[in-house]
Amino acid sequence: MQHQELQHSNTQKLQQAFATALAVDPALINDDLAYNSIPQWDSTAHMLLIAELENSFNLLLDTDDIIDMSSVAKARDILIKHGVAFG
Repeated sequence: MQHQELQHSNTQKLQQAFATALAVDPALINDDLAYNSIPQWDSTAHMLLIAELENSFNLLLDTDDIIDMSSVAKARDILIKHGVAFG
């Protein structure tokens, strides 16, 4: 798989992880979506989201990352810090 395809695939995985954890349409997932900006993203869903991201990207997020993950854009930044490539 080419690097660009991998980056695109990771963007899709990120969107799907959010959609699955928050039980929303993937079309609602964009960089501006923030914690508590929709009723579905509450503290319980946040922990489901963390588990979904860890499973999807095969990594373990630390407490600071979990607390800092306040939006889709921030989630991408945290994943990049852990070596995940995005386009």
